[in-house]
Amino acid sequence: MTAEPVIDGQETLALRGAAPASGDGASTTVVVPPPSVRASLSPSRAADFKTCPLLYRFRSIDRLPERPTVEQARGTLVHAVLERLFDLPAATRTPASAGDLVAPQWDRLVTEQPELAGLFEAGDEVGPAEFLRSAAALLEGYFAVEDPSRLEPAERESLISAVVDDELLIRGYLDRLDVAPDGALRVVDYKTGGAPREAFEARALFQLKFYALVLWRTRGVVPRVLRLLYLKDAEVCDYSPDADELLRFERTVVALWQAIEQATARQDFRPRPSRLCDWCSHQAHCPTFGGTPPPFPVAAGAADPLTDARSRPAAPGADE
Repeated sequence: MTAEPVIDGQETLALRGAAPASGDGASTTVVVPPPSVRASLSPSRAADFKTCPLLYRFRSIDRLPERPTVEQARGTLVHAVLERLFDLPAATRTPASAGDLVAPQWDRLVTEQPELAGLFEAGDEVGPAEFLRSAAALLEGYFAVEDPSRLEPAERESLISAVVDDELLIRGYLDRLDVAPDGALRVVDYKTGGAPREAFEARALFQLKFYALVLWRTRGVVPRVLRLLYLKDAEVCDYSPDADELLRFERTVVALWQAIEQATARQDFRPRPSRLCDWCSHQAHCPTFGGTPPPFPVAAGAADPLTDARSRPAAPGADE
């Protein structure tokens, strides 16, 4: 397997839904893949295929619309606040300061994504005020596990990417990257759901291994720590990969993409029922629930997730 970097941190990214942060730690890029690349894969879309091939088809090939949920919006808001928190001087990164960022960041998100304005309807159990309070409560969980006044992240909400197997671009957004004085890397991912059972934790670690593989291939350093911060339960999960494990993971990613290509060529994406079906937006089109998928797009090839806006799945413990 070979890989090469395909990012330039000085460029400007036009592929995401949210505006870049103003702090020095924010990184935005335009991805310009080398000519050999013919496909791309993100951890979210890879996880979709692993969870349910038909879900992958609905999201990446049919591109069926999904109405934002309160859980997704809350996750996006909390991530935005934690990103902006590190724009403040270290001594002022307090719970009160984070709380003061909640309403302005929500206003910004609604301006950039007008569909969020219709998230709350009259009679809903969760209204705008309660929604903002629930986001602030999750921030309290963050301060229970970290002291941001003692941290200076190297990158926040940055897009990283690499080419593996000469033809496949893998990429994703890091919530935060910390770099120690000795050059050691720590990848940090904020989770707004509760600490999950093993199956959900494996999904979250799959995402972080994706990032670790990109960092190793582009920077020559295996991250020392992959850290999951579960804000609702104020819990920390640390995992330390090694080079051999990332080599095996690279083979897994390439094999996964080959399976996606085969399913696309055969137009054969089958449902895989599980408890996650409870949170799926596409039950009306799913045979498991008596639905019928739309006709397969005539010109469909392997969809390019680089055009996907960043989203946060609504399933508990599976937010990204």
